[in-house]
Amino acid sequence: MLTLLSDFIHHITKNSPDSVALCLKDQQMTYRQLDTAVKKFAQALIKQGLQANERVAIYLPKQFETVIAIFGTALAGGVFVPVNPLLKPKQVSYILRHCQAKFCITAHQRAKTLIEELQTCSFLKTLICVDKSPEYDIPYNFNLTTWNSFNNTEKAFSALLHPRIDQDTVSILYTSGSTGQPKGVSLSHRNMVEGAKSVATYLENQANDRLLAVLPFSFDYGLSQLTTAFLVGARVVLMDYLLPQDVIKAVANYQITGLAAVPPLWNQLAERQWPDDAINCLRYITNSGGAVPPSLSQKLTSCLPKTQIFLMYGLTEAFRSTYLPPEQLNIRPESMGIPIPNAALKVMRADGSECEADEPGELVHRGSLVAQGYWNDKKKTLERFKPTPDQPHELPLSEIAVWSGDIVKKDSEGYFYFLGRNDEMIKTSGYRVSPGEIEEIIYASEFVHDVAAIGLPHPTLGQAILLIYHAKDPQHESSTLLAFCKKNLPLYMVPHKLIHLSALPKNPNGKIDRSTLKKQHIDLFEENNV
Repeated sequence: MLTLLSDFIHHITKNSPDSVALCLKDQQMTYRQLDTAVKKFAQALIKQGLQANERVAIYLPKQFETVIAIFGTALAGGVFVPVNPLLKPKQVSYILRHCQAKFCITAHQRAKTLIEELQTCSFLKTLICVDKSPEYDIPYNFNLTTWNSFNNTEKAFSALLHPRIDQDTVSILYTSGSTGQPKGVSLSHRNMVEGAKSVATYLENQANDRLLAVLPFSFDYGLSQLTTAFLVGARVVLMDYLLPQDVIKAVANYQITGLAAVPPLWNQLAERQWPDDAINCLRYITNSGGAVPPSLSQKLTSCLPKTQIFLMYGLTEAFRSTYLPPEQLNIRPESMGIPIPNAALKVMRADGSECEADEPGELVHRGSLVAQGYWNDKKKTLERFKPTPDQPHELPLSEIAVWSGDIVKKDSEGYFYFLGRNDEMIKTSGYRVSPGEIEEIIYASEFVHDVAAIGLPHPTLGQAILLIYHAKDPQHESSTLLAFCKKNLPLYMVPHKLIHLSALPKNPNGKIDRSTLKKQHIDLFEENNV
C-alpha cells in the first residue's frame, strides 16, 4: 500500500524497472535510474546534516535534477520547496527566509543573481549548483558545492532514512495571498498521495500514458503531472516551451497522451493547426487555473476531435476540488463540474448554514486533500482553515475544512458553478496574484504616493492587471514605472496597463476605494478594446 510520496518511484521500479520515467529533449531516464538517483540524493542530504522536516528549496526549471531533488528530499525525510523559476531574487530570498531553507538547489547563473539577497538568508547552510560551481566568490557563511560533488557519497543507504508517516509534511508550495507576501501551503504525504490517486482515477491514467509537463512544479497543478504519472508508472516529458507551436510539436514527437495547461495557453493552442500525429495520440487534455469559456471549448473540440476534455477547478489549499466529465461539456459548458473522488464540497452562507440549490455561497472543501495550513502563519491559517460544518457534536475534535474564498453555486443535480471571489485576488494566466505583493514592490520604487493593482476581465488571460497610481513627480513617465516593474516582478505579475491619476479615490476609512476603481475601468480589456 502506497502511503508516502517517496514510495511511488520505488514501487514502480520493483515491477517495471526499465520503463521510461522521464524524458528531456533527447535524453531518457528509466525508473531504475531515477530510483537510484533519488536514493543517492537522499543519502547525500542526510550525510550533509539534513534533519527530519528541514526544508530544501529547489530553484530550477524542469530538468532531471529538479525531479530527483523533489523526490530525494521526500525520501530523506525533508520538506521540498519548489520555487517558481520565473521569480526574481527578492521573491526567491523571501521564500528562502520564510521557510528557513537549509539547502538550496539551483544553477550557477541563477546563483549569481541571488548573491546580494542570500546574505539575508541566515538559515541557509548549503548552496548546490547543478551545472558547475559559480566563477565568482560567494561571500557568505554557507557551503557552496556542485551537484556531482554533493552526490559523491558511498554510505550505506538503508540505515540513514528518517522515519516518516503519511501525516508528516513533505512540501511547501508558495501561493499569493490576498495581501502582501505569498503564503506557504504546507502539504503532507497523505495530501499528495491521495491527490494523485484521485486524479489518476477520473483521468484513467495507466502505465502507457505519456504526460507533457509544461507547467512549473511550484504550481500544484504542474507538480501533479509528476505525482500522477509516477503513481501508475507512466512517462513524463519535461518541457519549458518558448512558443505554443513547440508544445504541439512535442505532443506529436513524443506521442503524448495527456496534456495539462491553463487558459491562456489553450487559447493559443486552439488557434493553431494540429498535425494528425498529435491529434491521434492525445487521449485527454485538462484545464485548471481559470475558466474556459464555451467558445474556447468549442475550438478545442474542433481541433482535437478525438481528445477528451476535462475542465477542472482547484485551489492550492486543497489541490483539486471539482472536474467536469467530458460528456457533460456540451450539456453544461460553464460548470466547474462535480467533486473529484475522495473530496466533499459544500456551499455555505456567511452565517455558517448550507445554501440551497442555485443559491450563491462560499465553497468549502473537506477531506484528505485539505492542506495542513500556511507555514509559519497561524493567523492566516485560522482565517481559512476552520472546523468542518455540520460535523457530529459527539466528536470531541473537529475535522478541519478549507474555506476557498470563491463564491459558487450548486444546481439541483450536484454540478458547481464559479461566480467570483470574495477578496481582491487576481487570477491571470493561471496564476493567483496578490495585489498587495505588486503594490509593495511599487511603493519601494519611491515613484508613487498611492498605487492600486486590480484585476479586470480579459478575453484570453482570465483577468488582466491594471495598475492605477498617483506619481510623486508630475512629470513622471509611465514607461519608467513599467520598466521598474519588469525588472522587479516576475513576468506574470507585470501590469498589462498603467493609468496615472492626480489622486486615487478613498473610502470613508481612508483606504483606496478599489471597488470604485474597478467599476470605472471594468470594460478596459474587453475583446474590442484589447
